This record gives sequence, structure tokens and C-alpha cells, in this order.
Amino acid sequence: MNLLRALLTVSGFTLLSRIAGLAREVLIARTFGASPLTDAFNVAFRIPNLLRRLSAEGAFSQAFVPILAEFKQQKGHDETKALVDAMSTVLTWVLSLLSLFGMLGASAVVFAVATGLKDEGNGFPAAVHMTRVMFPYIALISLTSLAAGVLNVYRKFSLPAFAPVLLNVSFIFAALFVAPHVAVPIYALAWAVLVGGVLQFLVQLPGLKEIDMLPRIGLHFMRALRHPGVKRVLAKMVPATFSVSVAQVSLIMNTNIASRLAAGSVSWITYADRLMEFPSAMLGVALGTILLPSLSKAHSDADHGEYSALLDWGLRLTFLLAAPSAIALFFFAKPLVASILDYGRFNAHDVEMVSRALTAYGVGLVGLIVVKILTPGFYAKQDIKTPVKIALVVLVVTQICNYLFVPIFAHAGLALAIGVGACLNGVLLYIGLVRRGIYKPSAGWGKFLVQLLGACLVLAGVLLWLSQSFDWVGLRHTPFVRLSLLGASLVAVAALYFGMLWAMGFKYTFFKRRVS
Repeated sequence: MNLLRALLTVSGFTLLSRIAGLAREVLIARTFGASPLTDAFNVAFRIPNLLRRLSAEGAFSQAFVPILAEFKQQKGHDETKALVDAMSTVLTWVLSLLSLFGMLGASAVVFAVATGLKDEGNGFPAAVHMTRVMFPYIALISLTSLAAGVLNVYRKFSLPAFAPVLLNVSFIFAALFVAPHVAVPIYALAWAVLVGGVLQFLVQLPGLKEIDMLPRIGLHFMRALRHPGVKRVLAKMVPATFSVSVAQVSLIMNTNIASRLAAGSVSWITYADRLMEFPSAMLGVALGTILLPSLSKAHSDADHGEYSALLDWGLRLTFLLAAPSAIALFFFAKPLVASILDYGRFNAHDVEMVSRALTAYGVGLVGLIVVKILTPGFYAKQDIKTPVKIALVVLVVTQICNYLFVPIFAHAGLALAIGVGACLNGVLLYIGLVRRGIYKPSAGWGKFLVQLLGACLVLAGVLLWLSQSFDWVGLRHTPFVRLSLLGASLVAVAALYFGMLWAMGFKYTFFKRRVS
């Protein structure tokens, strides 16, 4: 398998998903702006997303994929299929029950996550209602995560990468065609989440059928729970859940803090987060997706050289693409926010507030992406405890940063604290991998970083000049001109960046790597 081609496939579908996601955010911003009801939706949507990351997509994938890869390599098709069936049964019953409890206790859950909504008029009851509607999404997306894990182990990356597009399509359809006919229009978005969850699962079924891995969900929960592979996955999920939960606890704290700041703060952070996730998902998530199965195979084969080489390849590609993205977020935030979000009820004040948060995210973007590359280095070795210990340290540091930054930068201080914590997380993970001998950096890193620094300095200067040379907010009334100017600017600086690296002797052929 050509790793670069696989990355381009996953990144391409991720790009499509992010474009659809941006269209969704533009539509939501234009229709609902940054209001108490928008805050309520963002809080409600964050709750099932938090639980998804805790119990399914995050902790589950980290524990399940390496063990599934081991079964595939060593035990054959029938044993692998039996593990998938048993795991599907356990996930379905446990998370369906969790969804039921979540719907019944929605009021308490919303209060715990965003106490400040109590002071925002009808924001709190709206968040409770939408939380009840969306809670079953956790069961749907958990099965989607299982399907994606199976397909990724079999190196079928396209369908899992495409699936999130359907959630965004569901959002867009609901905002355009359903919301105008609902008494409280924003409630249509909550139902869109459920529909999107169903679609994301269904679209992956043909891929599972092709490899004879279509899961059978049984009625015998205890029999499935006793499967030895399931026991191993669940044993690994305990520390994995704790590891993921540390980051999510930090996110809950940040949401709570934001809900106590100026009205609209939750939405400003959410909009900035969506824009930041554009490069983060295209690179970090895509790389993590394709690296984990390959790292797991290298571990199963005891090929230590290949294991280290895969990490080195991923890190270099990360720095090559994440560094200019971080520069763009830091120096070009206002043009990005204005061009993409400044329509309808979204106003100049919202542009300024979201831009501040996006600039703060630029400080930590490289760290946020590096963590997604280095963490699989531990998970593929089935070592989940080390990332947990590191995550605990990062949680404490992030909250100390909140205490320091929020009084100065308000909502943008939350984004800055997340970025600083992510950078620390990346450094500690790197030190852990190197000290254990899991990762041995190859030669040439010094020259690579000097070339990168030179190109990034020039890029920063050009982006700063472009940001200050045009009235990006004033171009609101000529959106086509503004979008054309944004597109031309980004294409020009990308050509400048890669052209400068080429002129300095950078070897792009390094990234043409194949794995068996």
C-alpha cells in the first residue's frame, strides 16, 4: 500500500467533509448568528460528542484496532469475524442503555456541562430538549466507529472517510428545508444529528459486506461479553477511556467557563474550533487513521525498524503541512473568518471575536496535530497507560493556563490554553517514545527544520501584509470578490511556501513510502 496515496484518499474525503462542514457553519451562522439559542445547540451537540469520544470513537478505536489487527494477522478470518460480532453486540446494548439514561437525565447533564445557560433566558430548556433528541446519536456513531475500525484494519479507508460528509449534508438539508417549518427553527438541527448518525452507519455496510465483516448484533449480551477478544478490548478501554476523558473533562470545563462569559462566547469558540479542525482533521485525523493499522501490523510482526520509520514519516509530513497552517491561522484569521462566516446575522463583532479565538488556536495547531500522530505510537504497542499519565499532567497545565489567560483574553484564552496544553502533550509523548526506544528519529531533521523555518518566516510576512492590505469585513457586500480574493491569496502563498522549500533543496520524494 502506498501510504501517501492512502493519505491523499482519506484527506480528500476529509476535505470534502470539511467543505460540507464549513457550508453547514456558514448556513448556521447566517441563519442563527451567535445567540443564546445557538449556544444551547452547541452545548447540546457537544454532550453526545463528548460521550462518543469517551466510550466509542476515541477509547474504543484505540483499544479495538490494534487487537483486531492482531486477530487478522494471527488468528484468521473466522476468529476475526467472531470478535467483530461479539463487540458489536456489547457496544449496541451498553450504549443504547446509556442513551436512554442520558435522555431521562438530560436536564442534570446540561446543567453540569454549562451552568451559565441558566442565565440565558430560554437557552437552558432549549439545550435540554435538544440533548434528549440527540442522545441516541451516541449508539449510532459507536456502531459507525466500529465499522470504520474494521474497514481501516482491512485498509478500506474511503467509506469511513466519506461518512462524516453525510452528517453535514443532513445539517444543511435541515437548516434549509426543515427549520423554516419548525416552531423553534434551531430544533431542526437536533433531528439532523440523528438522521446523520443513521446515514453514517448505513453507508459503511456495503464495505463490510464486501470483506465478509458485516456485524451480527445478537441478543446474548453475556455470551458476547465473555469473548476473550472482547475482554481484552474492554480491559484496554478502561485506561483508554480515562486518557480520552482527561481531554474531554478539560473541554467540559472550558464549555462551562465559556457559558459564564459574554453571550455568544460558546458559539465564538465553536466557530473557531470548526475552522481549526479543517487542517487538524485533514492532516492529524487522516494520518492517525492510516498509521494506526500499519503501526499495529509492524508491532505484530516485531518489525521495530518499520515501526520507527512510520512514525518518522508521519511526523515530517505533519511539520511540513501543519506549520504553514498554523501560520495562516495566526496571521490570517480575520480574512478567513470574514470570508467564510460573515453573512446574514453574523456581524463584524462576531468576526472579531471568532478571529481572536482562531488566532489563539494557531499557537497550538502543530501540537494538536502532532498528538494525533504520536499517540497511536503508544496505542499500537497496546500501551495506553503512558498517554493517560501524560494527559493528566496536561489537564492540570491547561486549567492553570485558563486561570491565567481567560481574565486577559476572555474566550480566546480558552483556545490559547488548549493550544499550550496540546504542545506540552506532544513534547511529552515525543520524549516518552524516544526514551523507550520506540521511535528513533532518522538523519536530516536539523536541515529539514531550518528549511521549514525559512519558508514559514516569509509566509508569515506575506500573510500579515495580505491581512492588513484589504478591508475584509468591509467586503461583506461583495461576497464573490471577497471569496475570490481569499482563494487567490491562499493559492499564491501555498505556491510561495512549497516553491521556497524546493528552491532550498527540499526532497519531496521522501514521502513516497509503501507498506506491505
